[in-house]
Amino acid sequence: MALDAATITAIADELAAAERDRATVPLLTGRYPTMTVEDSYAVQNEWRRRGIAAGRRPVGRKIGLTSKVMQAATGITEPDYGAIFADAVFDNGAIIEHALFSNVRIEVELAFVLAEPLHGPDTTVFDVLRATEYVVPALEVLSSRVELPGRTIVDTISDNAAFGGLVYGGNPVKPGDIDLRWVAALLYRNETIEESGVAAAVLNHPATGVAWLANKLAQHGDHLAAGEIVLAGSFTRPMWVEPGDTVLADYGPMGTISCRFV
Repeated sequence: MALDAATITAIADELAAAERDRATVPLLTGRYPTMTVEDSYAVQNEWRRRGIAAGRRPVGRKIGLTSKVMQAATGITEPDYGAIFADAVFDNGAIIEHALFSNVRIEVELAFVLAEPLHGPDTTVFDVLRATEYVVPALEVLSSRVELPGRTIVDTISDNAAFGGLVYGGNPVKPGDIDLRWVAALLYRNETIEESGVAAAVLNHPATGVAWLANKLAQHGDHLAAGEIVLAGSFTRPMWVEPGDTVLADYGPMGTISCRFV
């Protein structure tokens, strides 16, 4: 790590204030040019620790930047992860306050719900499929507290991988009952199709992202617990949304999920 504990805390303070005020902060990499990926995970872990201390309940993790479309959209070429708290999970059909977030966008994903824990560092796709109770359609609400142009992986990780919220629904399926690579989705905003994609865009198989996460967490002395929800990464580009927009994702046999922003 290149930054000392006081600087890590100061950055976490700044991002916490931005989240509270629905604001953005200048690029971290522009102000801390020596900042490393490990520094940024230290910032994120401090943010997560404070959330738990304040009574927020952790329910899972998100994986970001796992597909070529997302890497092209951000200019970042390696995956990252962030934390999910229960108060950021919304039911299918939810009405969501747009002002809760900054730079609000939607991504189309699959969520893995684990029946068994996953411990790295040697977790494989087959381990993930054995440990998964079911897979369910999900929308991720992105919220960026660091200004968007010029962000690097360090900026994004520090910002809890730009996680804002999770909407899930549709038809939960056992991972062995469907070829997860070929799960497809159509993303609509206000009844107009904006994006479409196939889940194989996520590292050739969406479970690959979950295996990557288990192995990455092991490097940080952590693991995935039974019951956790894991967002495996988007297989469409992020779609901007504004107050008044209705979003619907059609996953074919896996059903639909929707939400409306006010």
